[in-house]
Amino acid sequence: MTAETSQTLDRGLRVLKLLADTDHGLTVTELSNRLGVNRTVVYRLLATLEQHALVRRDLGGRARVGLGVLRLGRQVHPLVREAAMPALRSLAEDIGATAHLTLVDGAEALAVAVVEPTWTDYHVAYRAGFRHPLDRGAAGKAILAARQAAHAEPGYTLTAGELEAGACGAAAALVGVSGIEGSVGVVMLADAVPERVGPRVLDAAREVADALR
Repeated sequence: MTAETSQTLDRGLRVLKLLADTDHGLTVTELSNRLGVNRTVVYRLLATLEQHALVRRDLGGRARVGLGVLRLGRQVHPLVREAAMPALRSLAEDIGATAHLTLVDGAEALAVAVVEPTWTDYHVAYRAGFRHPLDRGAAGKAILAARQAAHAEPGYTLTAGELEAGACGAAAALVGVSGIEGSVGVVMLADAVPERVGPRVLDAAREVADALR
């Protein structure tokens, strides 16, 4: 800690991060051990976070992330979308296909930003807000592949006809962005993805990841 930082705020944020990383919540004792502070400090932190609905405690006394974080989370998508737009525009114009940024939303892939090319005679109509299962389509499969190969070099995923007949897609996961799980990709009307598209999508995903760090 430095003179310019708040120890209490730092501990409160660490509590939220610890709770966000568990599905079953944590007890006061578990939080005390992980933070390296006494139980009284943890009780005070939890009480303050509960007042703001950022933490809730169940009947067994286990602390969990509260619904108040959803109000904060609603502001994330616009910020992410704004950061990703330059890379998406460049990708769409370069490839001549609809480019998109997709984020994980539960068990689904959610398109939060879409850019269509300006110079093509026709392209796939793909809208922000479109959802599909993570295990269908290039965008979701790229995310799942990144989960399974957390320490491997990132790659790209190609699919054909999984979400729309006659359309194919390429996507690459965002890597190294804390708190965000998603992918960048393109969808086009073709029987197969041209060879140069995969590497270009991978470059775009790296550009978006850099913009979000």
